[in-house]
Amino acid sequence: MTTSPEVTKQLPPQFQVRHDDARAWIDALAAVPLLASLSQRQRRKVAETARIRRFTDGTPLVVGGQAANELFVVLDGQVSVVVAGRPPLTMGAGSFVGELALLDGGPRSASVLADGPVVTLAVAGRRFRKLMQAEPSIAIGVAEELARRLRAVHTASS
Repeated sequence: MTTSPEVTKQLPPQFQVRHDDARAWIDALAAVPLLASLSQRQRRKVAETARIRRFTDGTPLVVGGQAANELFVVLDGQVSVVVAGRPPLTMGAGSFVGELALLDGGPRSASVLADGPVVTLAVAGRRFRKLMQAEPSIAIGVAEELARRLRAVHTASS
């Protein structure tokens, strides 16, 4: 049985694209500061290179000391970034974690745990590097965020 185009157009959006398909989140990506300056085409490219990963309360997204293989953009929910000897840092929708170890090839510098249900856009390391080369505005956004984080740590320790 085939479905006519008229019937397909009448289906609610949630039945047209699976919510676990990153392409369903293209509009949400416009609200992510790291990706906000990208065009719709560029955000579609990001979504096509990524996948949606969901985490339950207390589940680690990243484990400190381990090798890196993904960057996570938090689309919904909150995460806690835990570094030994420091108070946990809470980050919400629009934040990204896991980029540092992907950039320098070192082990994860912190653990990141889900605070309740969390929906993320996960980008594999190889794809992340290719994406930054193809879309310099993403590389600039990552550099700017790293600078803000470094400045915050420096200010807190002064």
